[in-house]
Amino acid sequence: MIEIKEVRKSFGDKEVLRGVSTVMEPGKANLVIGKSGSGKTVFLKCMVGLFEVTSGSVVYDGRDFSRMSKKERTKIRTEIGMLFQGGALFDSMTVEENIMFPLNMFTNMTSGEKQKRVDFCLDRVDLKGVNDRYPSETSGGMQKRIGIARAIVLNPKYLFCDEPNSGLDPRTSILIDELLSDITKEYKMTTIINTHDMNSVMEMGDKVIFLHFGEKEWEGTNKEILNSGNDELNDFIFASKFLKELRKGVQGSYGKDLAGG
Repeated sequence: MIEIKEVRKSFGDKEVLRGVSTVMEPGKANLVIGKSGSGKTVFLKCMVGLFEVTSGSVVYDGRDFSRMSKKERTKIRTEIGMLFQGGALFDSMTVEENIMFPLNMFTNMTSGEKQKRVDFCLDRVDLKGVNDRYPSETSGGMQKRIGIARAIVLNPKYLFCDEPNSGLDPRTSILIDELLSDITKEYKMTTIINTHDMNSVMEMGDKVIFLHFGEKEWEGTNKEILNSGNDELNDFIFASKFLKELRKGVQGSYGKDLAGG
């Protein structure tokens, strides 16, 4: 569990986060959504310590991360997995070497133990046998799964994902969503996902936080989001003319059903 308590973040005179409070729950996909410039990327970076909060606190299972020294944060960072938007794979390394990199950095495992862990993670993301390939020899969807394998290789308690479906076709996006959802529940991880993909929200949004101009405008589940009654959230969800017309049609049909028409 990660508790976010009244977090504010400013860059000079510009306040990007304005007293955001929420709880990221274990065993659930906690999705953060919002328009470009809403503060969701800054929010994620504050949670993992890439940005220092201006005020407020980020608490990992009772441990106040925002008050720790760099040395004290090292232990928590070994419990964090990161899936970056662009994959951030090392082009000069093989798939196996990419996934093994965190093990080399943060563990004292033997070569055999590292190999076994890498093979396990590749198998878990359905990429068995691609160890010796280079990232350039794999598809965009495979690179995302390689990134997930690297993110879970240290068996993290917390998994952060920044736009995991960026650049993927709809079918591959669904597969990535299913994989992240399955891994989250299987390992009871606290998973935080920044996304603009409403398909992901509807498929795996166990908890959804909507940021608007740096404030938490709405919070709920994917089952509640379409009937939130929040104008700002509705404008975000039903942004296109097609979706607005579709929404009107659904609401019209629903009204007729209630009236017995």
